[in-house]
Amino acid sequence: MSTAPVGGAGEAVSIPVAGDPTRAPAVRAMFARIATGYDTANAVMSMGIDRAWRKIAIRELGHAARGDVLDLCAGTMDFSGMLKDRAQSLTALDFCQEMLDKGQYKAPNARIVCADAREMPIPDQSFDGAVAGFGIRNVPEPERAVAETLRVLRPGGVFVVVDFFKPTTLLAKLMAGTYNRVVLPLVGGIVSGDASAYRYLAESMAAWTDRAGFEAMCRKAGFAEAKGWELFPPVASIVIARKAP
Repeated sequence: MSTAPVGGAGEAVSIPVAGDPTRAPAVRAMFARIATGYDTANAVMSMGIDRAWRKIAIRELGHAARGDVLDLCAGTMDFSGMLKDRAQSLTALDFCQEMLDKGQYKAPNARIVCADAREMPIPDQSFDGAVAGFGIRNVPEPERAVAETLRVLRPGGVFVVVDFFKPTTLLAKLMAGTYNRVVLPLVGGIVSGDASAYRYLAESMAAWTDRAGFEAMCRKAGFAEAKGWELFPPVASIVIARKAP
């Protein structure tokens, strides 16, 4: 079994590869450890660029942003905070309660659900739209999370994902390589005090599918269409998947 070492000071923990049944608890424990400093670390490392990316994602939700919206793999609920005054109803779902606890103040009106994205305790056709920011790649079986998202969307619903997909262009590879190998573990480690957790996050990006692969995953799950493009700077991309009417 191949693993990525993760642990705090004096701690030796490994994250199993995708598909291993023990991966989800290990990833959940890692996020619980870094929840307290997660927002601070993100603010320092992204310099606010991730908020601009999220605005684009919300724009791509279209009319669904004013309906019933799911913030999937919500983490500390950045998307929820940006949607709280727009959505008719808002549900933030994540498998790490500590992350949700740290972000709940951003959207006090949101329904909080601590659950696995692969098996959501939510009825069919509950949402007009769903967003996922930088979280799907941490799901051990992402194809199951995509299929579950399709299930809980209403006909014509839209699923918008912003993530660090594996880069394919030379510029994107150079920028992502520098960010993953240097910035993420160094800055994330200094701010959070848990460099090994941010090394895991960097490795998860390197092992993740490229954008075209994720689009194909969405279509295979049953979405009628899925398309995307690189954002600026080209270290992250957006994918928009639509359920048939």
